[in-house]
Amino acid sequence: MSKPILLIRYCPKCNWLLRAAYVAQELLSTFELEAGGVMLKPSQIAGEFSISIDDKPLFDRKLNGGFEEIKVIKQLIRDEICPEKILGHSDK
Repeated sequence: MSKPILLIRYCPKCNWLLRAAYVAQELLSTFELEAGGVMLKPSQIAGEFSISIDDKPLFDRKLNGGFEEIKVIKQLIRDEICPEKILGHSDK
């Protein structure tokens, strides 16, 4: 069974590459054994910042009303790809 690929789409016009890279780093550090990788993709949609797993939408800045803390994003991903994983301080 192949490991899921996490895709982060970000708006380059909003200068969100660094935010996307930070989120990617955090996700790779947390899910290095469970994820098949993280891909960053510049979006053609103004203001987009979204995360999907194997093309399944998981987080969208516009739908959520803003950015979410990294611990919440980690919880969303954990619940999707490895619900048994304990995230330590991110679970509190």
